[in-house]
Amino acid sequence: MTATTVPEAYRNAVVAHIMVDGAKNAIDFYTRAFGADELFRLDGPDGRIVHAEVGIQGSTIMLGDPEGPHFGAPTALGGTSVGLHVFVDDVDALAERATEAGAELLQPPADQFHGDRTAIVKDPYGHVWVFLTHLEDLAPDEVARRARDLFL
Repeated sequence: MTATTVPEAYRNAVVAHIMVDGAKNAIDFYTRAFGADELFRLDGPDGRIVHAEVGIQGSTIMLGDPEGPHFGAPTALGGTSVGLHVFVDDVDALAERATEAGAELLQPPADQFHGDRTAIVKDPYGHVWVFLTHLEDLAPDEVARRARDLFL
């Protein structure tokens, strides 16, 4: 069975909308670090970004500067409880590019029991990114067996 780099189940996933204190600078960083393409930008009258969208190898992330009482950037909140998962063609190359651009490497690229090679980085704005390259298609019972073998 041939594996694809992005499993079908994740092709049409929930789109994250992240708040970034300094969204213009973040877009520049994501372009350098992750190879992002700016897809759309709506600037506010005060120079802040009301809404923007960037693409990273086919995955879309929405972002903007924080506004209103309902949204805050991780830097203002003392961290984040969210990991942004993005499937990419070459996780090793992306992790190297990201760290060269200034991302903090939290977990170097490694093959995982669930059939993906992953790396985890934190961007300068406090967001945690989990980049994955799919290596093999596994049945759920095989993932569970591997997890038991690894963790028990």
